[in-house]
Amino acid sequence: MSKKESVRLVANNKKAYHDYFIDDTYEAGIELFGTEVKSLRSGKCSIKESFIRIERGEVFVYGMHVSPYEKGNIFNKDPLRVRKLLLHRYEINRLESKIAEKGYTLVPLRVYFKGSLVKVEIGLARGKKLYDKRQDIAKKDQRREALREFKVKNL
Repeated sequence: MSKKESVRLVANNKKAYHDYFIDDTYEAGIELFGTEVKSLRSGKCSIKESFIRIERGEVFVYGMHVSPYEKGNIFNKDPLRVRKLLLHRYEINRLESKIAEKGYTLVPLRVYFKGSLVKVEIGLARGKKLYDKRQDIAKKDQRREALREFKVKNL
């Protein structure tokens, strides 16, 4: 019997979709301590300014802010500490070879609970130029106008 996994979103990185073209996504586990997990369960996490690096064959996320647990004491960790991401060796090797190419980087896209496990969705991304961002904004405005006109016609 396969039990359906519940997915509950904790943090989303909208800025990444604005600043980068996301070519590929990977799901990674994250190494956390008990009070950090409790803080994530209450939704206190930010990944807006965070980034990911591969060092010595291991993947780390920098700048991910997990607020200290309110009811925690000496066991609370530094909110901005470097956290290790858990990926398979072949995924790390593939990511390393892609990052060696010009213009690619790794960014965290969202943090969520999958069942009782905390997962981070990371994206292999290429930077956008200013004109690409303008095109995306123009497309979004056109879509919004079309929906508005459709809504008015159907009333």
